[in-house]
Amino acid sequence: MNHSLRVNHKKLASGSSPDRDQPFHDISSWRTRFRRRGLPLLSVDTQKRELLGNFKNSGAKRDRSPVPVRAHDFRCDSIGVAIAFGIHDLLANRGSVLSGVSRDTPAFAAPAIAGCWKRDGSLRDGRARQPLILAGTGGGNGCRCRAWKTALQAPLRHAFDRTVTVAHDPTGASQWNPIEHRLFSEISKNWAAEPLESYQKILNFLRATPTQTGLAVTASFERTHYQTGAGPDPQLLRLLRLTTHQTLPAWNYTIAPNL
Repeated sequence: MNHSLRVNHKKLASGSSPDRDQPFHDISSWRTRFRRRGLPLLSVDTQKRELLGNFKNSGAKRDRSPVPVRAHDFRCDSIGVAIAFGIHDLLANRGSVLSGVSRDTPAFAAPAIAGCWKRDGSLRDGRARQPLILAGTGGGNGCRCRAWKTALQAPLRHAFDRTVTVAHDPTGASQWNPIEHRLFSEISKNWAAEPLESYQKILNFLRATPTQTGLAVTASFERTHYQTGAGPDPQLLRLLRLTTHQTLPAWNYTIAPNL
């Protein structure tokens, strides 16, 4: 009667928008336009939080025997948490990861982009300083987060001196953000089955991420503790120079530096 043991299939998306396909067409068009002009394409997102300690890490590695780890992943048994915000420069095939000890907040994400560009991008080409940022719709870089927009504008004058175009993926579609399969997937394969026992071990794995396409990854560490739930500064909100696009203005906008 066609009955057998089966597993659940994750195929039903919640909160799907009727405009789900349009953002992908817009992002594809913008990527082609920015690439032809030689302007930077930055894909950004936050990797999942990792518990530090002798805990199981997903994946498998070649070894003579399995590594014994704790039977349960209790927060009280860890020495801390690590959260990584990644930036992938699509044209230069360079990745930059800022590893923090706190939370995924706009105050953590936005300065990471400016710091990455000042450290790597400006040295490569000081003229191409008007980037397209591809981001997800949630977390510290969410499209509805006003603090993300004000936090992104603050370092623009020092890092770019020009406008920044931001395009968000549709809700529930962040897995198609280029950083997921070009940087984060390579990082996960590099430290597969390795217990992440210290921040230094995480940084070592990040910096030694190998790929066949020549991806170069830099990593830095941030000890600042950020509080969640903090709203945007009212003064910065009044000074926000944000221009929404005609197509899907909630997901696509341009931010100019506050002069």
